[in-house]
Amino acid sequence: MSAPVKLAGFAALLVLVFGVAVAAGDVIGPDREGAQAKRDVAVPDGGMAEGHGGEDVAGGEAHGAADPIRGLSVSENGLTLEVASQSPELAFSITQDGKPVREFEVEHERRMHVIVVRRDGTGFQHLHPELGEDGTWRTPLTLDEPGAYRVFADFKHDGEAYTLASDLTVDGAATYAAFPEPSTVDTTDGYRVELREDGAALAFDITRDGKPVTTEPYLGAGGHLVALREGDLAFLHVHPNDDGVAFEADLEPDTRYRLYLQFQHDGEVHTAEFTR
Repeated sequence: MSAPVKLAGFAALLVLVFGVAVAAGDVIGPDREGAQAKRDVAVPDGGMAEGHGGEDVAGGEAHGAADPIRGLSVSENGLTLEVASQSPELAFSITQDGKPVREFEVEHERRMHVIVVRRDGTGFQHLHPELGEDGTWRTPLTLDEPGAYRVFADFKHDGEAYTLASDLTVDGAATYAAFPEPSTVDTTDGYRVELREDGAALAFDITRDGKPVTTEPYLGAGGHLVALREGDLAFLHVHPNDDGVAFEADLEPDTRYRLYLQFQHDGEVHTAEFTR
């Protein structure tokens, strides 16, 4: 067979193969699973499994939630949470281009809120660290139980709110419990706290010895609420209402959340916990 004939036959074969590939691609579609942005996933031992490349991605709005879902990433928009030590002192910095950020805006009466909780939702702590001249935030931190913990740095910078998160680990054999069953009542320090839901609003009735309690201002409101989603511990930002201990929060209806309500009365801050 002559060379021109061979070349013509080869070209025809390429056209045929290419046409079949295009048709198959139209039917099968792209590799959607491989193209999905990865996120942290809780694994049975309480640690974290990362997607390809070992990098975190920013937690964006999920499942149509009106309020932003945050706390799924160590970095967002060029800002990174870098933990230097964890216990007995938590020391960390928020960096940009490798340099500590020093400019933060006041949000809920503080420039930095730190939430620490074990991977099973226990051991909740809400801390307010101090910023040093070197750009490092520091606060005492006690981690009583072994296991993996999630630390959230909640702050505002350049007019935008951020919640960056990283993992802490305490050596030792750890036993993790599932989130408790849904509950609407908790007792703490002699107070009875009941959760009432009205659409997207979460309201809390607080009594002591059967009498209603009027809370004192705490972080600029009647109380402070943290909502963490089961599994990935996504941090749901909630907005306090002006009236009493109530908050606007669009919780996914078929997903469990651990709710941590903090309120102040008689000069003391108390914490009530719920599963929703």
